[in-house]
Amino acid sequence: MLFNTVLPLTLLGTAVQALWTQTPLATNALAHTDASSNLETPFNIMNLSSVQSEGSFTTLSHPRFPNHGVRIKKSNFCDPTVSVYTGYLDVDQGAKHLFFYFFESRRDPAKDDVMMWINGGPGCSSSLGLLFELGPCSIDIKGVSANGTTWNPYSWNNDANIFFLDQPVGVGYSYADFGETVETTEEAARNVHAFLTIFFETFKQLSGRPLHLSGESYAGRYLPVFASEIYDQNLIAKAEGRSTINLQSILIGNGITDVSTLYEGLYDIQCSTSALEVPFQTIGNCVQIKAALPRCQAGMRKYCIDQFDHIGCGATIEFCDNHIRGPFWESGRNVYDVSMVCESQDLCYPEDEAIREFLDLPSTRAMLGAESPGNFSLCSDIVGHNFVSHLDKWAHHTQDYVAALLERGIRVLIYAGTYDWQCNWVANKLWVDKLEWTGNEAYKKEEWRSWFVNGKAAGETKESRKLTFASVYGAGHMMSVFGSTSFGPWSDP
Repeated sequence: MLFNTVLPLTLLGTAVQALWTQTPLATNALAHTDASSNLETPFNIMNLSSVQSEGSFTTLSHPRFPNHGVRIKKSNFCDPTVSVYTGYLDVDQGAKHLFFYFFESRRDPAKDDVMMWINGGPGCSSSLGLLFELGPCSIDIKGVSANGTTWNPYSWNNDANIFFLDQPVGVGYSYADFGETVETTEEAARNVHAFLTIFFETFKQLSGRPLHLSGESYAGRYLPVFASEIYDQNLIAKAEGRSTINLQSILIGNGITDVSTLYEGLYDIQCSTSALEVPFQTIGNCVQIKAALPRCQAGMRKYCIDQFDHIGCGATIEFCDNHIRGPFWESGRNVYDVSMVCESQDLCYPEDEAIREFLDLPSTRAMLGAESPGNFSLCSDIVGHNFVSHLDKWAHHTQDYVAALLERGIRVLIYAGTYDWQCNWVANKLWVDKLEWTGNEAYKKEEWRSWFVNGKAAGETKESRKLTFASVYGAGHMMSVFGSTSFGPWSDP
């Protein structure tokens, strides 16, 4: 089964299905530019169905974001059963361009919720999630299709309208005109909020729909910050009598959120039975890793957590990586699925190269309206290095954003496959267990219970109030490539 296709939606339950409406926008709030005429005319609200051109963009602007714009076109990419749109968010007076895909729901696009999916890295394209995990089509690795992709019957757009966003600038098809960069999650959050605001306020049929932010890996850092930016900006909008974004939940799969539990989890997966029935790491290495762990944890606490010191934290990370990550890298195991052994990490998934080649084809670029210079890359080393230079995930207590969202009624789902090492389920369980919020004691008192697929236990879950945690047996980092059983979407576990 494609575990990640339905697990997050299943565990969120009825909250994801609830619909919510709000007051229509004031007239003349937006401006519309037709790319074919280059004429900007005022209008009330558009409908997505009015975007018909597959050869040119329709350009949208918003008075609250004078330095931002959205270009959108229709596309016949990937899913012939629904309306598909692609385009760019142009920010900073048009100097930066963030690429997105938008697929309407297969079920009821006029009523279904809206989701946004982003991949991690930092610096990796959401096309990986689209074509390898949860999107309407999958990359055709066997060469059996005429168009390079195959139908995915388990796609998340079975039940939701969904965005796939390449962010920050420099990722995937996203690009900058003059070498501008985005190097922190907080900066990226402002662009994401602007994009969502313009889109929701432009297209009437989406205004007021429940929004769910989803993603994996570094999205454990991204999404809590993005959701908090949306929530805080909603307060300002409400006070000023403007429409708000109906944010309902965040869904984080195999994410990195609280770095305080990271290395304990990395040790546990390779040296205990938390992943495999017999630990795969050598006894000698496990003894050395265990001996290094207290020093690693103490340094993390002193330099990265209690008080951030860039030099001290950087030195601690280097020590921890050398002594705890190093033995794993030498083992030949796949960092995203410890049950696999690869000649090199680049060879673990041939789909990666197939996706890169497919999205670099001139015909694919033309179909999507992609304008990025140079060759397409699934992950940008430059973007990754820029974020690391700020120690972006280490310098902030991202779990505090999660706690604050829970206190304000935003649902949170943390799910993780038991075979992932990079952002493993043990580390995620540990930080969720100790999360400081008013529901912590109630969460601790809840019993772990199995959740089932066709009568077979597929993992364990625990939930209290707005917080849910779930493990997925035998799944790795990219969950769609694991498992063999399917179950229907939107059902209770």
